[in-house]
Amino acid sequence: MTSGATDDDGASPAGAGAETNERVAERGVDGPTATNHGDATTEAHETGGDRGTLTRKRCVLITGCSSGIGRSTAHRFLEADWHVVATARSLEDIEDLADAGCHTLELDVTDSEQVARAVERTVDVGGAIDCLVNNAGYAKLGPTEDLPTAAVHRQFDVNVYGPHRLARAALPHMRAQESGRIVNVSSVLGRVAVAGTGAYAGSKHALEAMSDALRAEVEEFGLEVVVIEPGPVESAFSERATDEIPSGRTPAYEGLYDLFEETKLLGGGGPLAVEPGAVADAILHAGTCPDPPARYPVGPVAQYGLYARFLPDRVRDAIYGLVRKVA
Repeated sequence: MTSGATDDDGASPAGAGAETNERVAERGVDGPTATNHGDATTEAHETGGDRGTLTRKRCVLITGCSSGIGRSTAHRFLEADWHVVATARSLEDIEDLADAGCHTLELDVTDSEQVARAVERTVDVGGAIDCLVNNAGYAKLGPTEDLPTAAVHRQFDVNVYGPHRLARAALPHMRAQESGRIVNVSSVLGRVAVAGTGAYAGSKHALEAMSDALRAEVEEFGLEVVVIEPGPVESAFSERATDEIPSGRTPAYEGLYDLFEETKLLGGGGPLAVEPGAVADAILHAGTCPDPPARYPVGPVAQYGLYARFLPDRVRDAIYGLVRKVA
């Protein structure tokens, strides 16, 4: 799809699939195989199932590469000898990735025109878009009462509508290729919400549901959708999460705000936080293994915390009350 062929929010219109088929044919892609393109190295890579091999260097588009998980993921795919299109809202933040060998682009996932250009550039670089990693996101924390509706809308615009825009732009290419994988970075809070994370957990719940639906919708085309569910991660993400806590606080919730500081719910110094590289390893495996599972919980909080969703609501509420008293 070209950046000019968009509907009201910049995503592909009804005729984009046919146009994409023509563009793919011009590049020499024929189903699961492709000819060399540009400076792509001729290599054989297993794509899993009965998809055969690609006789070219595969290409991944990664969002949110300015730090943490996104930056580590870019390096992992480079080490695996992929073309890597690394994006961030500011090119200055990813200059070192360009030096390392990535193709870098400015991308705000709330900007539909930038999304369309990023996908087209990825196809130009690699001859196809083999993997899309939707990593860009942030956490808006605080009691629901303290969050302005505009702040909740912004949270969903980045964490939910952003991946949706990118998926819509990438899917026509992937269907024409008859191969491709979308990896959505969610959170353990996308399965189990706790007090003070309503907006963020809600956005990740939505991303999880959208991923489940999309996985079923595209399976017949040979495409796959995978969700990554980290627990707390040592990265700048948690620093921004702290910055996103409302400044105008309702005094009645001071205990909850104190709990954020004590438990480090989203990482940044917590004893159970994992390194960004551990999440990047899971993303690389999700993007490259022949038959990936639907979900990858990463870290002890994610692996064991997910069991909490099987507990009765009253039991979960009682556990939170106990943690609040102890903290």
